[in-house]
Amino acid sequence: MTVYEAIQRRRSYRHLENVEITDEIIDKLSRAVQLSPSCFNNQPWRYVFVRDPEKLKALYEVYSKGNEWTHDGSLVIAVTTRKEDDCVVGSREYYQFDTGLSVGQLLLQATELGLTAHPIAGFSPKKTRKVLHIPEDYEVITLIIVGKKAVGSPEEPAMPRKELKEIIFQDTFL
Repeated sequence: MTVYEAIQRRRSYRHLENVEITDEIIDKLSRAVQLSPSCFNNQPWRYVFVRDPEKLKALYEVYSKGNEWTHDGSLVIAVTTRKEDDCVVGSREYYQFDTGLSVGQLLLQATELGLTAHPIAGFSPKKTRKVLHIPEDYEVITLIIVGKKAVGSPEEPAMPRKELKEIIFQDTFL
């Protein structure tokens, strides 16, 4: 699979089935994160991989109403970062940008492995911090729910994308 094919195939499915999360899978996802670019190679992100069934159940309390589908995930990845661990150039704080780059690489690696990796915003960072013992000074950016697309689940078409002319400019912004 080429990088472009992975980009085209990546989807955030909500109908998941259980899949065995091996050490090899975690290693490949971790290495994709490790190789991500960051300002001065600071790598400000910290990831918590959760696959223990009891810990996954403990995370049920952190999800917002309507995110019950997350209970079918086989792995949850908490993505955290701190401003002081990365570059601040004038008013530009790179920690969230760099962490986002690392998430993107993880999503593509998951796609290549035949997995669905769905980042969510519908969760409580405070509760997540408590369940996973994440220090207060780390910002919980997202939780990524990982599994396999459920066989026979309704087809979830790709969300419509904006036209290129709406988001890409040449030589000047307008």
